[in-house]
Amino acid sequence: MTQGNKAFVAGLIGFPLGHSISPIFQQAAFDHLGLPIRYEAWPTPPSDLAAIVRRARQPDCVGFNVTVPHKQTVMALLDTVDERARQIGAVNTVINSSGVLRGHNTDADGFIRPLRERGVEVAGCRATLIGSGGVARAAAFALAWARADPIAIAARNAAAATSLARDVTAATGVLCHAIPIGAISRDTGLLVNCTSVGMRGGPSENATLIPDDAIPEQALVYDLVYNPRLTPLLRAATHRGASALGGLPMLVYQGAAAFTLWTGRAAPIELMMSRAEAVLPA
Repeated sequence: MTQGNKAFVAGLIGFPLGHSISPIFQQAAFDHLGLPIRYEAWPTPPSDLAAIVRRARQPDCVGFNVTVPHKQTVMALLDTVDERARQIGAVNTVINSSGVLRGHNTDADGFIRPLRERGVEVAGCRATLIGSGGVARAAAFALAWARADPIAIAARNAAAATSLARDVTAATGVLCHAIPIGAISRDTGLLVNCTSVGMRGGPSENATLIPDDAIPEQALVYDLVYNPRLTPLLRAATHRGASALGGLPMLVYQGAAAFTLWTGRAAPIELMMSRAEAVLPA
């Protein structure tokens, strides 16, 4: 990115975007380092995706983030996709390099970093993921690359769960299989919600996909929903005596990795985290 006096833009593509706090902490990071980049939310229904991606090839755009529902469909509109994103089958970060759009996936690293900071021994851990979309794909591959074993995928869409499990095993050699949502093993050490169920303002904000008594008491329950910070699932996990981890650190860490890809600069992660925490109710 060439600076000088020129202003640049980065964006977030998804639909809807009313819930997103990424523009807040990304803009804070750009401003903190004195970078002339404006981070914008670009609400993009599926019918507008191709047009918005074409606009992102303009010289003033450094790149963009991608969120639901476009993490998989955007891949066909890009010029290149790195190997990890190709294996995952989803892109959440795109760099504009002189009109060439390059896709990456920072969700996987953003997902695994909070686990390592908690001291979780991922290798050999029995993990269960709820969901089969783009975030679930990143989480499943991140766990497989870290040698969690076995990995179970529980989703309302049984065919998508089976497809994801097959992809993970074929690419990594780690045993990954699909299970019904009601069949979570009592031996699960890590239970991850990769769906939007429980998200504030969503259609299922007061719900969970599993009954409280199905939560393994010895598990770490990791809910990738970040708003509210204490979701219905995390509240239930705490009542069961299980450990709980919210989704805000993943959101910030994947965003920080995207920031570095766009700018070549280390992201001010502490600032980004504090800004994110400030706008979310505890």
